[in-house]
Amino acid sequence: MESELKSAAEILAEADALLITAGAGMGVDSGLPDFRGDEGFWRAYPPYRKLGKSFVEMANPAAFDSDPAFAWGFYGHRLHLYRETTPHNGFQVLREWGEKMRLGSFVMTSNVDGHFEKAGFDESRIYEVHGSIHHLQCSGPCAAGKIWSASEVDLEIDESTMRAVGDLPLCPDCHRVARPNILMFGDGGYLEDRNAFQYERLDRWLQEAADSRIAIVEMGAGSAVPTVRLFSERVTRSHQGATLIRINPREPVVPPLQKAISLSMPAGEALHRLDALAAPLWNA
Repeated sequence: MESELKSAAEILAEADALLITAGAGMGVDSGLPDFRGDEGFWRAYPPYRKLGKSFVEMANPAAFDSDPAFAWGFYGHRLHLYRETTPHNGFQVLREWGEKMRLGSFVMTSNVDGHFEKAGFDESRIYEVHGSIHHLQCSGPCAAGKIWSASEVDLEIDESTMRAVGDLPLCPDCHRVARPNILMFGDGGYLEDRNAFQYERLDRWLQEAADSRIAIVEMGAGSAVPTVRLFSERVTRSHQGATLIRINPREPVVPPLQKAISLSMPAGEALHRLDALAAPLWNA
């Protein structure tokens, strides 16, 4: 492991650009659940075990039609959790790395918690591939097709029943119940305009970095929903100067890529160890 850490630190110190790719495991060091399997979901939300509800069933747009107070019980609780949780200081380490590089950094994440922006990353350099809980859309969706901020949503949740109490957020155009602008399971109504625009900015940044050395630091991205892993691998293959540093305590294996390093560690620990090794190289 020490040799892999040293090699990864050297890649970081020599890089022109930092591509940060992150899955649910990135938030574990902040105290957030990763919903790994039904057991992981039920450990985070014991009431749903009693109700026999899985994460797939709760993260489903159909619930906003059949029982919106129950659907908002789940998402309202998560919204409070993400607002109240402080991103771990590994986020700051990543920010500082990007600031040292000529082309800076860009974030691609499947997390909907908004913690990269909360940690001070430039909003214009974040691609939230599955959307954000901090934005809303109509549950229809209606013809207006709007996406708006969830900043005014402050729901009371009865944790014994996991139901939202009181008035639910509504679409400002058709007054139907609103829902988070998040890509859910079996979701045919997700409005993707916001993150499609984010992807366009990421694609332009990658084109600018086409002939540069890109360090891809991937953290906590599992294979059950492989969106982040596949993206990291695709960029590694398509950019000659890119190297993938995969940080994952459970699934660290990398495919046979020309340049890839595997670190079987939690995100926070790996980032701080890499920072200690890379610091003297940056300062040389």
